[in-house]
Amino acid sequence: MSSRGGDVFSVAGRVACVTGASSGLGRLAALFLVRAGAQVVGVARDADRLEELRREAGKGVATVAEDLAALAEPGGAGKDIASRISSAFGPPAILVNAAGVNLREPAEEVTPESWRLTIDLNLAAPFFLARQLVPRMRDAGWGRIVNFASLQSRRAFPDGLPYGASKGGVEQLTRAMAETWSQDGIVVNALAPGFFPTRLTAPVFADADATRRIAQQTCIGRNGEPEDLEGPLLFLCSDACRYVTGQMLFVDGGFTAK
Repeated sequence: MSSRGGDVFSVAGRVACVTGASSGLGRLAALFLVRAGAQVVGVARDADRLEELRREAGKGVATVAEDLAALAEPGGAGKDIASRISSAFGPPAILVNAAGVNLREPAEEVTPESWRLTIDLNLAAPFFLARQLVPRMRDAGWGRIVNFASLQSRRAFPDGLPYGASKGGVEQLTRAMAETWSQDGIVVNALAPGFFPTRLTAPVFADADATRRIAQQTCIGRNGEPEDLEGPLLFLCSDACRYVTGQMLFVDGGFTAK
């Protein structure tokens, strides 16, 4: 039983904010949480894709169009983003930081601008957004923050230097957030997905041989499917993880176990 008198895995009636909700795993997370009974605010830069999400999900979804990378810029946009996120359903109890970018540039082609974009969106935005939303979670004595990490939080891949640096940072950010806020009832964990077909991984899945080789590197023998993330995400967003914080859960079919 949960503290709400029901299923410990339930998110019904909770308000969740999902970043990167316009595409990829963020979109999958937003749609799944709506199906699970949460009210979801999707945040992303692409207003048109957010509108597509809203039409598909129906009244359980509201959207906020914002460039989250700007949260890390002095005087940048997003200073009032917490109030905009809270305007539809009230302040979120769940934050899923799924927005991200991977430019796949060789080290020699990385520019200060591309480095800054990757770090700002993948690493800085989860912190600055969480810091705006944490006060209301603290007031309620309950909160869940789920950061999206990566295989590259632990492994080095070709043409992934800024991305790997940012995702390695997400792992430590998750621990630091947990140390800072868990005594207030806010547990913070990270999901590290393996290879799932999304816009971000489209260059990989466009190569049939590469796709097959990656699948062979897992213990299970296949790449990820959307529903593979649902159970782990639900666990980390619910009362079921009340004594789990500062952890990173690899959802990778055993890729990192080999």
